[in-house]
Amino acid sequence: MSDEKKLTLSNRSKLGLSKGVETGQVRQSFSHGRSKAVVVERKKRRILKPGTPVVTEQEEKQKKKPANIPAPAQREEAENLTNRERDVRAEALKGAIRRAEEERMRAAEEKRLREEKERLDALSEQEKKSSRQEKEEAEAEAKRKAEEDAKRMAEKVAREKAEEAARLLLAEDESKAVKAKKAHPDHKVDAVSRAPEREEKEKEEKAPRPRRVEERRRSGKLTVNTLSLDEDGEESRPRSLAAFKRAQAKKKAANKGSGGGQKKVREVTIPEVITVQELANRMAEKASAVIKTLMNMDVMATINDNLDPDTAELVVQEFGHMVKRVSAADVEIGLIGEDDDTENLVPRPPVITVMGHVDHGKTSLLDAIRKADVVSGEAGGITQHIGAYQITTKSGQKATFIDTPGHEAFTQMRARGASVTDLVILVVAADDGIMPQTVEAINHAKAAEVPIIVAINKMDRDGADADRVRQELLQHEIIVEKLSGDVLDVEVSALKKTGLDKLEDAILLQAELLELKANPDRSAEGIVIEAELDKGRGSVATVLIKRGTLNVGDIVVAGTEWGRVKALADDRGQQIKKALPSQPVEILGLGSTPSAGDVFSVVENEARAREVTGYRKAQIGKHKGAAPVSLENMFSAMKEAQAKEIPIVVKGDVQGSVEAITSAIDKLGTDEIRTLVLHSGVGGITESDITLAQASGAPVIGFNVRANRQARDAAERDGVAIKYYSVIYDLVDDIRAAMIGELGPAYDEKILGVAEIRDVFAAGKTGKAAGCLVIDGVVRRDAKARLLRDDVVIYEGDLSSLRRFKDDVKEVKAGTECGMAFENYQDIKTGDQIEVFELIERERTL
Repeated sequence: MSDEKKLTLSNRSKLGLSKGVETGQVRQSFSHGRSKAVVVERKKRRILKPGTPVVTEQEEKQKKKPANIPAPAQREEAENLTNRERDVRAEALKGAIRRAEEERMRAAEEKRLREEKERLDALSEQEKKSSRQEKEEAEAEAKRKAEEDAKRMAEKVAREKAEEAARLLLAEDESKAVKAKKAHPDHKVDAVSRAPEREEKEKEEKAPRPRRVEERRRSGKLTVNTLSLDEDGEESRPRSLAAFKRAQAKKKAANKGSGGGQKKVREVTIPEVITVQELANRMAEKASAVIKTLMNMDVMATINDNLDPDTAELVVQEFGHMVKRVSAADVEIGLIGEDDDTENLVPRPPVITVMGHVDHGKTSLLDAIRKADVVSGEAGGITQHIGAYQITTKSGQKATFIDTPGHEAFTQMRARGASVTDLVILVVAADDGIMPQTVEAINHAKAAEVPIIVAINKMDRDGADADRVRQELLQHEIIVEKLSGDVLDVEVSALKKTGLDKLEDAILLQAELLELKANPDRSAEGIVIEAELDKGRGSVATVLIKRGTLNVGDIVVAGTEWGRVKALADDRGQQIKKALPSQPVEILGLGSTPSAGDVFSVVENEARAREVTGYRKAQIGKHKGAAPVSLENMFSAMKEAQAKEIPIVVKGDVQGSVEAITSAIDKLGTDEIRTLVLHSGVGGITESDITLAQASGAPVIGFNVRANRQARDAAERDGVAIKYYSVIYDLVDDIRAAMIGELGPAYDEKILGVAEIRDVFAAGKTGKAAGCLVIDGVVRRDAKARLLRDDVVIYEGDLSSLRRFKDDVKEVKAGTECGMAFENYQDIKTGDQIEVFELIERERTL
């Protein structure tokens, strides 16, 4: 039906039905002279007069919608109140407020001057009046000031109320103007106010329109092609055999290229070095595909080039295979067993190392302890064959002692990370007190992190003062129990054999507190105490069992040497069949002499022993050309080990210089890095200083002192750097420069600009772009950016694009609109803020 013939209830026409469809009759001709009369619908042709505007269907719908006519009062007020009048009214209101404020300030200034004059007059009058009058005037003055304060407060409240009323009036005017603009669509509306309308319009356009369902009649010439079309005009004829084969071949090629579901996932073994061709063969992939993947990773390589294991692992993961990393060091996997279960552990004897100054009776104390062995008491003493021995106390408990004269072996064990010492007995002579080698022994014990038992020897001599020894120990952070500390101390006399029982009780008490346990039902592991080449017996190694049981016939690997145990001998020289934990024994059967401090373990067969020792010898050959320990390369090694402390050994000419150097170095430390003085003393650099430095990877600093020949040879052999200084400032500057170099540069953040997201658009299939307005500073394409939502940072990264209209730009200044997009981040919303910043590198300071 047409619009003029619709059913209506208006006053202009009567209630009735439309005339219906006007029909006509035409004659359709066929072949062979045949014809037929056909009834058709008659439509009137629409004639447009010249000058008549063409009205679209959408505009006609808009005209038919009822207009949102505002109320008469609002329309009259909106028409009368223009933008110019509103601005003039607001400006007049602001001028009135400003004039009122100036008048108030002028009145307040006049009042203050008047009050000042009155106050000066009052002071002159007060000098002439009596004390009673002064008191009354002071009270009146206080009352007057209180009234003035109250008056000023009332004026302030009134001023704030006036300003609030003015703001409300201005806001009301603006709201009326906005309503007037909405009521009159012919007025100009800004982009912000029209944003909701645009969004609603876009939603309507994007919404799927209902398909118009009507009968479709065939028209035109009837052919084979038109006959194969369905009602929607689409091809309904079945495909030919050739087309079907082409589609199957295309699908098969796509599955082969993308992997599909037929690709087999393999476990690819990656050694330390592998060529591109070998990697492709192990993955069953084409070498060209592997090279293409490497090019995408910015790695240019041919089929004969070698790849490191990390790059090869990334390539294998890119192709979807499983990775299995192997290296030459895998031969040592399982050589040292895992930790034992708690239920398999049994108590073991403690291992004690006796240390101290050579003239403080250490050897005499060891002899006295040997003679106190109740098992061999009737034999008249024990001949010491090896550097470790085991005794049995009166209570039946055993204890193992390690003889380390000069404590060199103890340092070597700590250097290799295989210290088996549980306790340290520090021998100090009561008449001499603390000596330089005593201090060195204390530093060794602290570095090994083992408890200390102080044995104050030579108490039978005249002038022996144990309290003086205890006081001197306080300087080295050794606080004994008599001074409310936690270090046990025992007064003994090796010559008179007094106090030995108390010393044994202290050892057993400390061992009980440590709860020393080991698992004897497993393969033996331990450490080499000393080794020698005997003419009659061959290579003989003295070992200490750490855990497990060592039997005759076991295959042992010690360092770079291996062999089958032919015989075992205890500390008394007697042949035994097996050795338990914490028991020192001699083993015969090694191919060559191992080094002191090497870790030994039992392996299952000779092939495994040859494989392990071969790998260790190869590693030693690789590291022969390693750089020596110095201030320059020590910090890089610390970074790899994630160390937080820098070990240093300091030697000086006088005690005052050493204390000054130690204090200056300690002040350089920060929360990120600090120095650790392992040992400091007075005198020349000795071989023991080099041994301590080599064990901890530290340089030796000499202040106005030099190293002797033995120390120089040891430093050259072990790769320890010796630095000489004569000016303390040069020493501190070198340490500071090395620490700053290790920390690296610092970075400061500088804010470049801030932009606000006004709208979000689709960019590509899955991406999003933000339409922004730069409100402060400048936005650069190469700078960092962070996304803020309600002043909370939700993303920080790089910008993937920065555009002005459709052109890529490098920067956009304030007050300009632009488009932005983030790399790998799409959660952006209208109203978010983008903060652009850059990082400025600066030199770090301590």
